[in-house]
Amino acid sequence: MSFRSTLFVVIALITFGIPAHAQLNSGGASNSIFVNGEAEVRVVPDEVMLTLGVETFDKVLKVSKKLNDERIAKTIAAAKSHGVAAEHIQTDYIGIEPRYQNYDVSNTLLGYVVRKTVVIRLKDLAKFEELLSDALEAGVTHVHGVEFRTTELRKYRDEARKLALKAAQEKAELLAGEAGRKVGKALSIGESSFGYWSSYGTWWNRYGSGVMQNVVQNMGGTSVSTDNTLAPGQIAIRATVNTTFVLD
Repeated sequence: MSFRSTLFVVIALITFGIPAHAQLNSGGASNSIFVNGEAEVRVVPDEVMLTLGVETFDKVLKVSKKLNDERIAKTIAAAKSHGVAAEHIQTDYIGIEPRYQNYDVSNTLLGYVVRKTVVIRLKDLAKFEELLSDALEAGVTHVHGVEFRTTELRKYRDEARKLALKAAQEKAELLAGEAGRKVGKALSIGESSFGYWSSYGTWWNRYGSGVMQNVVQNMGGTSVSTDNTLAPGQIAIRATVNTTFVLD
């Protein structure tokens, strides 16, 4: 399996098409400016969480459960054959549902549906497709979720916070300069979050309107090559800070 390295790129932009969140306060006891800064750090994922389900049915509960257990066991064995450690495999859900004719409990009992869900943490993305194919052959009937993640979330979240704060300060300096003022020290710094997981290239939703300084940064990493149908792309880790600066 060949790999390619992503480039380190920093893109900064200012959007002016919506009502402003930046507030310039002067006079009386207030002599400050309030701004918001947003930052998004994009990084190639280095692990994937697979949530796989097995559903079986039989008129006899024990038979339905036995069939389910066998398929789950084969699925776990498939994961282990691809190097997934036992501690990275977890049963997430177990359910038993009696099935009646016309879904009416007063009617004839047709049998029992048994459902189990297993979560697999795969750290080698190059094995993703083979593992998924083997799991389906083992009897998996539902793919409930595929979540690409990074094991260095804290590192990148802190980077996003620093970039968001820098963006807020640059925004304040821009607006204050246009008003003939200078920005002093920060009076307050707060953080609000819109979430941080997203598909590559998807901008996050804004709760509320405003003009904000935005920074998008692509971090270095490795990605599965295009000769494989798996395309994990990048995940986005975001931070938003609200800052009030003194005006000199």
